[in-house]
Amino acid sequence: MAETCTRKLIVEVCNARNLMPKDGQGTASAFATVDFDGQRRRTKTKLRDLNPEWDEKLEFLVHDTDSMAAKTLEISLYNDKKTGKRSTFLGKVRIAGSAFVKSGGETLVYYSLEKRNVFSQIKGELGLKVYYIDEDPPAPPAEQKPEEKAPETEENKPAEEAKPEEEKKEEEKKEEPKTESNKEAKKEKEKPSPPPQEENPKKPEEAAPPVKVENLPLVESEKKPSKEEKEKAEIVRRSEVTISDFELRSLTSDRGRSAYDLVDRMSFLYVRVVKAKTGNNESKSLVYAKLMIGTYSIKTKSQSDKDWDKVFAFDKEGLNSTSLEVSVWTEEKKENEEATQECSLGTVSFDLQEVPKRAPPDSPLAPQWYALESENSAGNEVMLAVWIGTQADEAFQEVWQSDSGGLLPETRAKVYMSPNLWYLRLTVIQTQDLHLGSGKARNPELYVKAQLGAQLFKTGRTSVGSTSSSSANPTWNEDLVFVAAKPFEPFLTVTVEDVTNGQSVGHVKIHVASIERRTDDRAELKSRWFNLVGDDTKPYTGRIHVRVCLEGGYHVLDEAAHVTSDVRAAAKQLAKAPIGLLEVGIRGATNLLPVKTKDGTCGTTDAYVVAKYGPKWVRTCTILDRFNPRWNEQYTWDVYDPCTVLTIGVFDNGSGAKKMGEIEIAIRFSCSSWLNLIQAYTSPMLPRMHYVKPLGPAQQDILRHMAMRLVTARLTRSEPPLGQEEVQFMLDSDTHMWSMRKSKANWFRVVGCLTRVATLACWIEGIRTWLHPPTTILMHVLLIAIVLCPHLVLPTIFMYAFLILAFRFRYRQKAPLNMDSRLSYVDMVGLDELDEEFDGFPTTRSQDVVRIRYDRLRALAGRAQTLLGDFASNGERLEALWNWRDPRATGIFVVFCLVASLVFYVVPFKMFVLGSGFYYLRHPRFRDDMPSILVNFFRRLPSFSDQIL
Repeated sequence: MAETCTRKLIVEVCNARNLMPKDGQGTASAFATVDFDGQRRRTKTKLRDLNPEWDEKLEFLVHDTDSMAAKTLEISLYNDKKTGKRSTFLGKVRIAGSAFVKSGGETLVYYSLEKRNVFSQIKGELGLKVYYIDEDPPAPPAEQKPEEKAPETEENKPAEEAKPEEEKKEEEKKEEPKTESNKEAKKEKEKPSPPPQEENPKKPEEAAPPVKVENLPLVESEKKPSKEEKEKAEIVRRSEVTISDFELRSLTSDRGRSAYDLVDRMSFLYVRVVKAKTGNNESKSLVYAKLMIGTYSIKTKSQSDKDWDKVFAFDKEGLNSTSLEVSVWTEEKKENEEATQECSLGTVSFDLQEVPKRAPPDSPLAPQWYALESENSAGNEVMLAVWIGTQADEAFQEVWQSDSGGLLPETRAKVYMSPNLWYLRLTVIQTQDLHLGSGKARNPELYVKAQLGAQLFKTGRTSVGSTSSSSANPTWNEDLVFVAAKPFEPFLTVTVEDVTNGQSVGHVKIHVASIERRTDDRAELKSRWFNLVGDDTKPYTGRIHVRVCLEGGYHVLDEAAHVTSDVRAAAKQLAKAPIGLLEVGIRGATNLLPVKTKDGTCGTTDAYVVAKYGPKWVRTCTILDRFNPRWNEQYTWDVYDPCTVLTIGVFDNGSGAKKMGEIEIAIRFSCSSWLNLIQAYTSPMLPRMHYVKPLGPAQQDILRHMAMRLVTARLTRSEPPLGQEEVQFMLDSDTHMWSMRKSKANWFRVVGCLTRVATLACWIEGIRTWLHPPTTILMHVLLIAIVLCPHLVLPTIFMYAFLILAFRFRYRQKAPLNMDSRLSYVDMVGLDELDEEFDGFPTTRSQDVVRIRYDRLRALAGRAQTLLGDFASNGERLEALWNWRDPRATGIFVVFCLVASLVFYVVPFKMFVLGSGFYYLRHPRFRDDMPSILVNFFRRLPSFSDQIL
């Protein structure tokens, strides 16, 4: 990138809001300094303004485009004192290089100013636009022939030679403090260049060893180097090694993400078949290569150009032979015969014990030409490479495995990315000058319909009057929100419909690429007028006033709330640096059951694993016909929030989701900064727009299903496709569907939470009834201590909480949380309830089965109805006490309040608490078995239950 174009980073410092006064007079004179990649720029100073506006554009040169994402842009605000003193700090903003966007996608983003340290008093926001521009390099200047130099005279002597001798000596003294390495480098430049070597370009991962011995000073063999020459050579060698070590560490860190240290190393025999060369090059017959190891056999596609360049892998542990045979065959079809005649062009054999071994970071094995042994055809050759490696080999991701379906692309491991989803908000304001035509209804009803792709939303209906000017121009002021996926649909179609006659008044197509983008609600959006167009005979039918924008400040939910794996905003400008790295090793599965038949006789399973975290999906290779498959594949994800969920599913190739058996995985989370990890627990779960301008629950659920459909459609169009059932199952799209099992599980979850409260209530009741007298006496002492020393209440509570949690630390769950079959009540569900759970919507079962399930649902709903009625009755009784619904009961309560107020004027509050505590903890011999007076009074209060039909 750096060789073909020049990249510039543009930072537009727009304005700041609500800065902290720092000049002692309630204002501040702010200026900004911007630092990036060793470059610094400064804006002008805005005097005495807490909301300054600069609107200055600063440019920075990006020296290395590949490492731009790893760099950080820092903008600091200062108060300019103009008195020679040090400027006062007003706040700073740090933006990661990964958040930079290309020119054309920039938007105004307001960043909250950060503190320099804990004690800094900082507030306010800074509005910025950050983007980069790629410019083509200038054309090299045309070569000019060197002009012939005139003979030097005193008049045309170079200025350097015309200088006095004293100035020359001063310049020589300035050049003396150069390092020895620089002098040595200068000597090296003066040496003649070495003879040109054969070009051998290498990929970045195939970097040469770090030490470059060809650049060291040459020394004659019969002469020993002096001490000074040794020191100079060591300096040069260290400088070369330092640069190469940095490159090597970069490559190692990249490979560290795919290091297979969480899974078992599996040995594979790799065979790379590149192409073949035959004696008869003019033949246009189809040619294919065939590989055989014992009973294993696999072949390439038949091609006429004899150029395959495919890599095949054989599981080394499953091989039943010690030799590999590679043969090349031709296919010829005669005119009068339907069958294809095959002819061998020769075979080459390899002893597996002599095959070389290779492991990264070693360079790939170079293919070689091998002569094919044949009695009928001579002069044939095949280019191939054979080596033994592991799944860490670079060729493993594109390999055609012998136990993974041969040449079926959908059986190979793949990585998929979900599309970047945005919300598109259309605010329909008003229409004017509508041409409704003649002969229509007196007061027609209109509504606005908007469509983006397959999404269609409508506004409410409004009537158009014939006399009132306000009703003649109907107004809605309604928001219609869509889900848009990059690359966006080309047009948003807005149509005004007439309900009376069911016809369209006019429509307009808005180009989505021209729609303004915003990242928060602080950016002002401009409304726009569009002309409505009818059919060919009506080029103008009115105009519509709308406000439309792409909302990048939201996170578009495309999965169920309880399995959310990503909470970042859609706009790249709001991206934050990851807090850690998640590594997952998918090792294998056990006890899988057959889900389909093979050859109509026996059951089989072709299993693969799909894992999803954030926008990244991974799909392992498919292991054919095994109930205990071993994948041993490892993947990594960047983690931006610790309170997210990794979803893993096992599927059968062709039969969909498998819901039995066990999967073995290894998980490792490495955190780059524990401070950032702890800070993540104090930050909001969702971006700011979800709180300042929230979406309703019903609207959010509709948009979530729209987003699921978009993600499913995009992933099913990949090659190879990720099936619709797999995507919907991983996104948990059926959470809104009724399930008796899930209802039972949720009910017992509520009971489990209330059990803690019930246990505490039973413990207090035991103290109250003197079941354990020493504990009750101790509670009396504690009550006296609390009343006399109330300032010790909170310290005591938090100390008890600390001791309890510290004691339970040893019993914490050390394994990662996953699906719990006991909590899910899988073993307690009946066959009919399980069939109901997997039934589609609408149902496909018979009427008798549906009637039985409906009656069962009615019985369950009746109990829930009774529980809700009891809860509502208690609330209505408490409300009736204040509304004089029962005058006698409310009168008693009024008298009680009057007496209680007089008593509390006389009795100290501490004495009341102490007396109430002693009364509550009184001995059972002083108690009555009947309910208390307060309970009897509350139960006699009226409710609305007797007024319901």
